Formats: sequence, C-alpha cells, structure tokens
Amino acid sequence: MPSSRRLYDAARKVMPSGVNSPVRYYSPHPFFVARAKGGHIWSAENKRMLDLCNGYGALLLGHARREVVSAVSRQLGRGTLYCAPTAMETELASMVSKHYPSMRKVRLVNTGGEATMTAIRLARGHTGRKKIVKFEGCYHGAHDSVLVRAGSGSAHSGIPVSKGGLDYASRQTLVARYNDFGGIERVLEGDGDIAGVIIEPIMANMGLVLPAKGFLAHVRKLTSKHGIPLIFDEVVTGFRVSMGGAQAHFGIRPDITTLAKALGGGFGIAAVGGSRKIMDNLSPAGKVYQASTFAGNPVAVSAALASIKAMAKAGPRMYPRLERYCARLAKGIDDIATDLGIPHQINFASSMMQVFFTGTPVTDHATSAVADGTKFRKLFLALLKAGVFVAPSQYETVFLSDAHTAADMDAVLGAYGSALGAVKR
Repeated sequence: MPSSRRLYDAARKVMPSGVNSPVRYYSPHPFFVARAKGGHIWSAENKRMLDLCNGYGALLLGHARREVVSAVSRQLGRGTLYCAPTAMETELASMVSKHYPSMRKVRLVNTGGEATMTAIRLARGHTGRKKIVKFEGCYHGAHDSVLVRAGSGSAHSGIPVSKGGLDYASRQTLVARYNDFGGIERVLEGDGDIAGVIIEPIMANMGLVLPAKGFLAHVRKLTSKHGIPLIFDEVVTGFRVSMGGAQAHFGIRPDITTLAKALGGGFGIAAVGGSRKIMDNLSPAGKVYQASTFAGNPVAVSAALASIKAMAKAGPRMYPRLERYCARLAKGIDDIATDLGIPHQINFASSMMQVFFTGTPVTDHATSAVADGTKFRKLFLALLKAGVFVAPSQYETVFLSDAHTAADMDAVLGAYGSALGAVKR
C-alpha cells in the first residue's frame, strides 16, 4: 500500500486540503488508515496505534464490534435503502425513548449537525420566536445558527465564524458564557424573543470543560421560568456518559435532545427527540418542515439497534471500568507533568479527558483558549510517534472505548511520559 505521504499528495489533487473534514488535518500531513479493530488503528505503513480519538467519541464499543458488524452484515443482504418505513425504525425510536424519557417522540436523521439544526427549527416553530442562545465554545454543527462566536454589546449577538456565514442568521443567535450563572440570567431576562437555549451539558469541543456544580440546574430553572425550550446537545455525551446520557447523570430533563456518535456505533445516524407537544410540530402533521432521503437508513438503524443493545448489556461493568481507567490516566499524567514542572490542567469525566497546557483552571471558552497550542502540538506528534493516536487539536477530547484494556492504559501512560518529556524539551 502507498505511504501516507503519497496518499495525501494524491488526495490533495481531488479534495480540498486533501481531507473531508478540517479536524483531520495536521502538518505536514495526516496519516492514512488501512484498518482498525477493537482499540487499535493501523496506518498505511502498517503501524499499529492505540486509538484514543475513537471516531471523536462515536466508538464507545471500539472498532468493528462483533455485534454491530453481524447486524450490519445481515441487513446488507436485505437491502441498503428503502425510502419507506420499517419496523426497525419504530423499535429504535422506542429503545431511545426508554433510555431517554425526555425523548417521548423521536425523529431519526443522519448527523449530529442535522439533529441540532432540526432541534433549533423545532424550538422556533414551537414558540413562534426567532432567537437562539448558545454558549461560547459549545459546538453544535457547521450551520449558520450555531457556527458563531461572541460579538460585542450587552446582548452578545453572534457573528459568523466562517466566511460565507450569513450575518442575519448569526445575529439571531445570542452567545452566553459557559458556567457564568449571572450571564445566562441576564441574557434570558433581557430579550423576549428567545426560542430556545442549546447547550452541550459537558463541553467536548473546546477540549473537555465540565459544568460547574449547579450550572445545568440553574439553566433549566431559568428556561422553565421564561417558557424557553432547553435543548441538550448530547451528540457526544449521549450513551457515552451513561446509558441515559448527561441528562441522566446530572438529573436534568431537557425539552429537546439530540443524539448521534455512540448511537450508531460507527455508522451515520442521529436522532432528535422531545415531548409529544414539541415533536408533533414536525411535518407532515405539523408545520415545521424536515425531511431526508437517508433518514432511517436500514443499515444505520441496524447498527444503532445492535450498539444500544451491546452498550446496555456491557454497561454495568463498562461505565465504572472506563471511569476508573480515565481517572487513572488523569492522575498519572498529572503526576508526570507535575514532576517535569510543566504548567497544566487535566479535565476528565466518565471516559473522556483532555490535557491543557496552562496554569489556570479551564472552565469555559476563554480559559481553554489561553492554553499553549504549540505545546499540545508537540504532545500530539510525540504521542503519535509512541503509538497513541489522539485528536490533533487541543480543542478536542481523548475518548476511551470498551475495547481498551488495563494493559492498554499502561501503554498510554508510558507514551504520555515520553511525550511530555518532548514537550518539556
């Protein structure tokens, strides 16, 4: 097989920057993948690496999980696309509702971005209002309503992050500061045209940032007070933090929820759900339009059914074990970095973790953004050399999977030890 360098040179000729998602790129070029199994991934050069990127959180069960592969293989022989309803879709929606009681009705879609876009449209259609509140640093997809950063002024109206974004759409999004109790209260009390508040209950796209004690409950109380639908974007945390996601973990019941990533076990499927009153606004019965040729794709649905069943079966041992692994990694890395005199912070929860090279606790977008990105790049490249694959960006997260073992954690700690030595130099 050609080397990653040659594969990348060929890719650049036919794909923008040689990649199909910007988060996959790093200089001088990304490695290309030949195969993956369990907790490992192999490069085009046949180098085996422990995978701590794990599909950016999608692969809670690891690569090529037997139950998922078997279910998909069976379905492939029955057909790949019907564009007509199947009993499997009803079974999957019922299964989601069982684990997420706030999702009384469920609409299946294809991606997390499509799910959040639908959730926002639902909130607007349900309330008849226009504006959405998001939190700076939370990522909800690459559509105009949420691909914004904080602007100036007391209302903190959003401005486009990307060239080509519509100023008008961005101005309909108000940006609040994560973990700022008073800030979100001022935003919600200062505008009567707010249709919904969308939040990652655990921020996993500015590194990993945890909610302050009581913050999610505070947001829930305020949104209920003002009659504003609360949207939990559980694209990352759904099934990963617990079978019932972050909402079960924190005991918060949102009005609308979005799921993706771990839901499909490596296949492209997502869901948006909420109360019957809200969800019945969707077409064809309601006036909020949403449609997709591939929604409820039988191959993806079969993967999701198998994934949920496998997660439910493994859950009683899997979640506590991954929490122990994650805590062990965090403590071990903290000890190494402290001994080396490297200023750092480590945030971790459940099976997620990230290291920030800063002396200041990381509690929101601003404190995450001051972390030393140059040091993180050194860490990433050194880990890669040592046989551990993490996401290339400081603003992503380390993810563990059920396929990882205690021996794997020993190897990861050893790799971080040598990589932090490279950072120190």
